[in-house]
Amino acid sequence: MALLQKGTKAPDFKGLSQTCIEVSSEKFRGQKLILYFYPKDNTPGCTAEGCNLNDNYDYWLQQGYNVVGISPDSAESHRKFADKHGFKFTLIADPDHKIAEAYGAWGEKNNYGKKYMGVLRTTYIIDEHGIITDVFSKVDTKEHTAQIKKQINL
Repeated sequence: MALLQKGTKAPDFKGLSQTCIEVSSEKFRGQKLILYFYPKDNTPGCTAEGCNLNDNYDYWLQQGYNVVGISPDSAESHRKFADKHGFKFTLIADPDHKIAEAYGAWGEKNNYGKKYMGVLRTTYIIDEHGIITDVFSKVDTKEHTAQIKKQINL
């Protein structure tokens, strides 16, 4: 499935958070959301991306945005990852990659000539009406906040 496009209604989602509480898209209705898909907890790029968003989390809240990260890792893996780096936002476990598939963030990857299926690092900006307003398929993991701010003119 291809990445979802700007102007598309964001699919509903539901999964376990790092605190083993079920979290669904319903929780964020009426709020703006930075929803980012990342491949794996505690890897260099995913750590840089998560830390960058976390370092700017208060800024995002002031701008009216929540932040949610989704990967195929377990809720327990997310808990350890979030605790290690002090993440203030929710991470959702998607072990069967159904959420990633619904958002077009699951597909074929190529690493040193080896092809396999995995998470396509992607960030969606979703407005308070559940509509995707921006899509980032080429994520700058170290400077993701600046990348988002530039694109959405903040």
